[in-house]
Amino acid sequence: MYAPERQQEILRIARDGGRVDVLSLAEEFQVTAETIRRDLKALDRAGLVRRVHGGAIPVGRLDFEPDLTERESTAADEKDRIAKAALAELPAEGTTILDAGTTVARVAAAIPLESALTVVTHSLPIAARLADHPGIQLHLVGGRVRHRTRAAVDAWALRAYGEIRADVLFVAANGFSAEHGLTTPDLAEAAVKRAAVAAARRVVLLADSTKHGQEHFARFGDLSDVDLLITDSGLSPEDAAVIERGGTEVVRA
Repeated sequence: MYAPERQQEILRIARDGGRVDVLSLAEEFQVTAETIRRDLKALDRAGLVRRVHGGAIPVGRLDFEPDLTERESTAADEKDRIAKAALAELPAEGTTILDAGTTVARVAAAIPLESALTVVTHSLPIAARLADHPGIQLHLVGGRVRHRTRAAVDAWALRAYGEIRADVLFVAANGFSAEHGLTTPDLAEAAVKRAAVAAARRVVLLADSTKHGQEHFARFGDLSDVDLLITDSGLSPEDAAVIERGGTEVVRA
């Protein structure tokens, strides 16, 4: 099979399934992973797919959203380093909002037992992790629960965040950039994130470097809304400098 024929077939698979991954394609076409990466790079340059960590999604699928299990295993080492760095941003005493997200969940799991905090979250997995923490006053925001993220959304959640003021928010995003701001695939989830940002005095974005430059369907803020971005060393110093020129501090863990 010639490269253009293979690339056309890769594009068909991506459009049918919503995404493709390098290793599965390499096995299917009996070629090396590097060959598939070159194919995806060519399709990306042609504007037909957008490369993501480990594969690609077809252009036009800005609503694509991996499930919770897949996101837990993606960039796991980087997320662990980000979460460890984020612990330094917890107030000694005070109120913290924890957004729904796998990196934020790692922060929740690592909060020291001696911490004395009030924590507000609309994430069921995060609430479950913190329910037995001896030093945390936990407030669970209610609403319709999205199956894909296990996060509460819609009017109840928005109303709850409209009634509080927190010291710091740890927020997640599926994509971030200086040009397109903060994005996520779902409009309802974006609305809750936007409300959480408005409810916090300080906003800390936790996002691994694979999300830099990605753009999704629902936009919930600008990078200028973020006081601190904690990411990993995969974000280049040049890209970090561009973000910092916009007023957001950057930590590359």
